[in-house]
Amino acid sequence: MFSRLYAVVMQWARHRYAPYYLAITAFIESVFWPIPVDVMLAPMALGKPQRAWHYAGLATLFSVLGALFGYLLGYALWDPVVQPLVVSVGYEDKIVLAEQWFEQWGIWVIFIASFTPIPYKVFTVTAGLLHMALLPFIVTSLIGRGMRFFLVAGLMRWGGEKMERKLMHYVDVLGWLCIGLAIAAYFWFSR
Repeated sequence: MFSRLYAVVMQWARHRYAPYYLAITAFIESVFWPIPVDVMLAPMALGKPQRAWHYAGLATLFSVLGALFGYLLGYALWDPVVQPLVVSVGYEDKIVLAEQWFEQWGIWVIFIASFTPIPYKVFTVTAGLLHMALLPFIVTSLIGRGMRFFLVAGLMRWGGEKMERKLMHYVDVLGWLCIGLAIAAYFWFSR
């Protein structure tokens, strides 16, 4: 199942409009999209290793622009737009948790969320809701997102065709492992 999906994703990654799809994905992932940018960035960097740094820069730029949009939504449109959406998808407890993390760790929460698989979108909107200082938000997001995306692109560029062959060999195991981790994360965060 995952090997066929992998082959399709690799075709998309080599498509001439792939950079536009990457930019759109990076933008919306910082606001509401549940699928991480790495899912598109990694095969693109693997498919065209000479463009890996360009793709990482593109993903970073549009991810931070999306984060600014999420910040704006939290800052200016919390009551009329965001809060009803948060309630409708049952994310109230995640916003409360994000607020607590902001109180406890301050700006470091943005760095952690921008670099790790923690849902960055929750923290971009919450940063706006809490009226966090904008310049530190932007700088921290650029650093965290940049480190993450350049790391992914670098690993793909470094691994090249050899990594692609290995990945193709293990893609089904990795796919089921990711599904298992996603289910575990869902139950962990929904407690």
